[in-house]
Amino acid sequence: MSDTSRATPGGPLRLRDFRLLLAGAATGQLGAQVTLVALPLVAVLELDAPAFQVGLLTAAETAAFLLVGLPAGALTDRMRKRPLMIRADLLRAVAMASIPAAALVGALTMVQLYVVALVTGVATVFFDVAHQSYLPQILPRDQLVAGNGALETVRSTAHVTGPGIGGGLVQLVGAQFAVIVDAVGYLLSALFLQRVRRTEEAPEPAAAGGSLRKEIGEGVRFVFGHPLLRVIALTTGLANFCTAVLMATQTVHLVRVVGLQAGGLGLVLSASAVGGLLGAVCAGRLAAGLGQARVMLLSVLVTGPFALLWPLSGHGLLGAVLFAAGSAVVSFGAVVYNVAQVSFRQGMCPPRLLGRMNATLRFLMWGTLPLGALLGGALAQSYGSRTALVWCAVGILAVPLPLLFSPLRRMRDLPGPHDDADAGAEPGAPRTTDTDTDTVDGDERPAP
Repeated sequence: MSDTSRATPGGPLRLRDFRLLLAGAATGQLGAQVTLVALPLVAVLELDAPAFQVGLLTAAETAAFLLVGLPAGALTDRMRKRPLMIRADLLRAVAMASIPAAALVGALTMVQLYVVALVTGVATVFFDVAHQSYLPQILPRDQLVAGNGALETVRSTAHVTGPGIGGGLVQLVGAQFAVIVDAVGYLLSALFLQRVRRTEEAPEPAAAGGSLRKEIGEGVRFVFGHPLLRVIALTTGLANFCTAVLMATQTVHLVRVVGLQAGGLGLVLSASAVGGLLGAVCAGRLAAGLGQARVMLLSVLVTGPFALLWPLSGHGLLGAVLFAAGSAVVSFGAVVYNVAQVSFRQGMCPPRLLGRMNATLRFLMWGTLPLGALLGGALAQSYGSRTALVWCAVGILAVPLPLLFSPLRRMRDLPGPHDDADAGAEPGAPRTTDTDTDTVDGDERPAP
């Protein structure tokens, strides 16, 4: 981990390397959000795919978390993180660029979309695990919250602007050519990472030469041996399962039921992302005022019922407004929850285990995504998108249950790195935790 005694007056934005990391995140996230709109529209508008095939495409995008999620952590701990992230960016750029290239010669098929989705998903797993482990080498520990808060704001801003840009590009040049923005975004991200100057710490000898199976097992035991990490994994895994049902259904629903064109679809998704941006801005203050543990619970408990607006959205403007409003409120809670839980995770984990811990949790949390996507596509195909959204909303309402039946229910703050023993204490036991030193990262989201 970075030198915790190193102070940076004025905050992490004063550090050149962090600004480059932030710029790379901005370009990569913006391109990814354009593709969030464009890729399913390639299937729906250009290839006339049925609802189940759209769900299968979403499943292919997220299947990598099940296929390589666990070994990715151990392998990442053996490597330097920055070169790995650069290679992942380049692979994603090539994969996305293949879509317009195939369209130009009339060879684009659903099979290619599945392959591109799977390849970019695998690269994203390695990139994200490395990114979570790399940031503590860029920033001192006392500035990780501020630094990751800036990253979360960038992500949320991309979520606001990207879908609108994507929808406009789809109407202007076609869905199959709009994804080139994503390829360019990944290339720019790689260039920004290449310019980072800070010398990266070499992997520890044990991580560099140990048994892969043993290292994976070490990460799994670390996660399952910690009572709060188990609860976080269950809560976020359920939330992501429901998110995948929504992701597999929303494009079909908004286009074929609400009656939106590509531009309108992008605007609805952008409007819903405003909630995530507000959550990123407010998360730190809410955690400071209420406590991280309370914020984790309240963020999903209070905002979850607004998911019921999704199946209530019908044809026309009112339907679009209801869908966007529900997504905005749920996204607000998702980001606030995310800031608190990832702050705890990164702050309490030994540096040598960061990659394995993050990969294990991603396997458990994000491994539910392809399952939810398949279910969402199947429900929409068999019973209609509205029925799929009803079950999605019911699942969102159940997300707080693991938190309500855990010691976290009676905590104000989450335990710090020296208070791990307290994590399994009886509910209501006194806590003395400085939450200001925890970190955040915008990856696990209990709602879109």
